This record gives sequence, C-alpha cells and structure tokens, in this order.
Amino acid sequence: MTERVEHRFSPVFDRNSRVLILGTMPSPRSREQGFYYGHPRNRFWPVIASVLGEDPPITAEEKKDMLLKHGIALWDVLASCEIRGADDSSIRNPVPNDLRVILDQADIRAVFATGTKAAALYRRFCREQTGMEVTALPSTSPANCRISPDELKKEYSRILPYLNGNGR
Repeated sequence: MTERVEHRFSPVFDRNSRVLILGTMPSPRSREQGFYYGHPRNRFWPVIASVLGEDPPITAEEKKDMLLKHGIALWDVLASCEIRGADDSSIRNPVPNDLRVILDQADIRAVFATGTKAAALYRRFCREQTGMEVTALPSTSPANCRISPDELKKEYSRILPYLNGNGR
C-alpha cells in the first residue's frame, strides 16, 4: 500500500560538519524508532562505525555523537513523498528537503548518497540549488545483501579524505 510520508527527523549536523550523507526517506522502521537507519538489519551504522574506527553506536544519541565527532552531517533528500513501505522504487510525488538548512551553516566539502535512488533524486531536485555533485554509495539496506560488509566499508571509506581535509 502506498502512503504519503512526511519526513519528521531533524538533520544531524553542526558547524563542523564537512561531509553530508543523504538517504531518500526514512523507512517505516526508522519512522517507528524516530531516527535514521533504524531497521536492525540495515548495515549503515556498523559500516560507518567501522570506517571511522569506532564501536557501533546503539542509541540515537550515540549515533548523533559519533557523526558529529567526525564531521558528518546526515539527512534525507526528500521532505515528503508517496512510498510503498521502504521501497525507494515506488516513490511518487517527491518533495525535496531544503539542503540550505545545512549548507548555510556548515562547510560541507562533499555530498554522498546512500544508494542510487537517493543520488538520482539529489541530482534531479538539489544539485542546481547546492552547486555540488553527489557521489552514490551502495545502499546499506537489508534488501541490498549482494554487497558484502567489506565492500561497503571500502565504498564508504570514500568519505574519509573530506573529513581529514585532503578532499578539498
């Protein structure tokens, strides 16, 4: 069943954020929990923690703290859309978030998307506004199990040069 979903989470960022990671829209499980990548089998948090040399965070507060400590901003491309469950391919009538909320306050050096749909939506709705290209990373969704944890870590490690000041 397709439903109209409104994004209800605040973006995670502060003035020290250097990398912006964007998903499409929170999944039903994430909306239920009130925070990003809430499905227990989603590999986002273990992968990011591994890339950053941290233990995987458990609580939403630990997750926010880890991102901010390392200069990572996290949000979604869409403010609302019609979607069937967590199926990004079912997205209809998307309305983008205003990324200036973050870009006006932080020196974002690179934008990454957690999947091809998020990257495509960014290119369609946000690139002109931001003037920044997006790098598509593989989805960490449990539905994308063909990508191994090692491959995910390698791909997500592409954020590191921008965090360390070498990317720009």
